[in-house]
Amino acid sequence: MRERLTDALYGLGWGAVKKLPEPVATGLGRRIADTVWKRRGKSVLRLESNLARVVPGAGPARLAELSKAGMRSYMRYWMESFRLPAWSADRVRNGFDVDDVHHLKDGLAAGKGVVLALPHMGNYDLAGAWVTTELGVPFTTVAERLKPETLYDRFVAYRQGLGMEVLPHTGGSAFGTLARRLRDGGLVCLVADRDLSASGVEVEFFGEPTRMPAGPALLAQQTGALLLPVTLWYDGSPVMRGRVHPPVGVPASGTRTEKTSVMAQALADAFATGIAEHPEDWHMLQRLWLADLEPRQEPS
Repeated sequence: MRERLTDALYGLGWGAVKKLPEPVATGLGRRIADTVWKRRGKSVLRLESNLARVVPGAGPARLAELSKAGMRSYMRYWMESFRLPAWSADRVRNGFDVDDVHHLKDGLAAGKGVVLALPHMGNYDLAGAWVTTELGVPFTTVAERLKPETLYDRFVAYRQGLGMEVLPHTGGSAFGTLARRLRDGGLVCLVADRDLSASGVEVEFFGEPTRMPAGPALLAQQTGALLLPVTLWYDGSPVMRGRVHPPVGVPASGTRTEKTSVMAQALADAFATGIAEHPEDWHMLQRLWLADLEPRQEPS
């Protein structure tokens, strides 16, 4: 019943919110965010706990201020996502302003493929729609399988409608497909600040250990593709901002594991730079650091 209700609510969002005038949708999102924030539920408390690592000198009042802004940013992401299928091409083009996009354009022009790696910041669906609309470049991404299956199907259809090829995170074939797309000179975009598997790479992130996916680094090593970190944020205007960071190179020496570790740490450092500058736009409402995760059972 809970899964069916969740699916119905998302369906209502995509069906109804996209029909609202933009100022009405913006105001609605802010009211919902403020209501959720005032209830001080698990997600809000987890967000504040995560932000305490990002802004270590912040006291309770500052963390509360950041978490309120963070929930507003998170709800803006959802309001925009519900409305994106109804946006015109011009609205998409004018809705995103990105610095140093030459890294991406140069990488695509070289024909060796590009991996864009992003944290949970801003609205990566809008950034993706901008890539397919403004640059005219299709790309492949991976989506976590959600329950119920009908909800996952909604997300896949939504992102395919924005010009993305969407692969399931589970099933074992995603990596091979991504590698083929890159060897053909294509573009792959991956959200890469939270490990969803048991094979993540341990990195230092804001001074504490966590795990991040190995996939972006492994794809770059195996295909020769360019690996580019990207961070996103809002600046109080209707336009989302972003930055394409300098490429993360493959180390000249070391084992594959050692190279992957170095590259994953470089990604984590780039993410940390963007998150520290705009902490309220990092939508990490889950446990992330190893100290917060339950110990994994070692095989007997």
